[in-house]
Amino acid sequence: MSPTEVTTDGPRLLEGAAAIADAMIAAGCRFFAGYPMTPFTEVLEEMAAKLPEVGGVCMNAESELEAVGMAWGAAATGTLAATGSTGQGLSLMQESLAEITLARLPLVVLNMARAQGDYFQATRGGGHGDYRHIVLAPMDVPEAVRLVQLAFHLTWQWRNPVLLFGDYYMAHTTQSVDVGSIDFGDRAQADWTLDGSTGGSGHARLVSPLGDAKRRDRAGYDLSEHYRACAAATAAMAAGVEPLVESGYLDDAEVVVVAFGTPAKYVRAAVRQLRDEGRRVGFVRPITLYPFPTGVVAAAAEGPNVRAVAVYENNQGQMVDDVRLAVLGRAPVQFIGGLSLDTAGFGIAPDLDVGVLHDRIAAVLG
Repeated sequence: MSPTEVTTDGPRLLEGAAAIADAMIAAGCRFFAGYPMTPFTEVLEEMAAKLPEVGGVCMNAESELEAVGMAWGAAATGTLAATGSTGQGLSLMQESLAEITLARLPLVVLNMARAQGDYFQATRGGGHGDYRHIVLAPMDVPEAVRLVQLAFHLTWQWRNPVLLFGDYYMAHTTQSVDVGSIDFGDRAQADWTLDGSTGGSGHARLVSPLGDAKRRDRAGYDLSEHYRACAAATAAMAAGVEPLVESGYLDDAEVVVVAFGTPAKYVRAAVRQLRDEGRRVGFVRPITLYPFPTGVVAAAAEGPNVRAVAVYENNQGQMVDDVRLAVLGRAPVQFIGGLSLDTAGFGIAPDLDVGVLHDRIAAVLG
């Protein structure tokens, strides 16, 4: 079944894990591998139940190392593939994710994170070499459904992994969503896939982090050539992917609040409450964490009335570095976030309360 053959009966009430699985299938994903780790486990269970119904394969791997290896193999054949975990499991995958990127393979990676402490991991990676992943951060289930499908479009277009940054709330919140296929344009024909047809021909295709040119006997790899080509591809991707961002109330804002993911929805509600009270505050919500919407953040900080930029994250301060790089001294940047967790550390945050965030923003306003 191709993505265009997936039908929908309109909006349905779905838990986030089920909606994300349906969206991956609607986008054409036909291979998925993972190892159980809540809140990623629920997506794996949904894919295990649903992929065989459309002729796909879901593997419950022995560990995250095997899961990413299986996904790598499927992606090399031209199959739309995905894997994922929480941040802890993705730590185990970093070597493979780096090499998959240097091999220029499309792969969608889910991080159903516990809080937001994985921002550095998502946007910088923990592997080796010069590589970057496109990172998308939805704020709720309906947006996740759209961004999951966009992720498969972008990963194929750029032959580069795309990471979707979710969380516990996204996996477990039930919302009304329409999971019909979204048309992001035709998928280009691939001349790099390994289907066995070129073996023994003298012109066999090669998919490797060492390069895509077959070497003759006693002729070594020119890694500098390959790495420069990878760097050029990354630069083209960074320039070609338009950052996604939501913003509001910036025209007269004295304080601009920047937040991403689920917490940004609460921040936006707190900003609206403050606006109803007559306070001049605006917000910026990065949706692509890489490429980061630097231009929008910089322009917001240059507003004629801006006295400060406040950053909320459920961590000790990570995205705040990218905000500071974007602002470049145009206004003071103040971190108003911090770790807020339940006893299990799953990221169920007591601080995600509109009243709490209202007061933190109001303190910056003075």
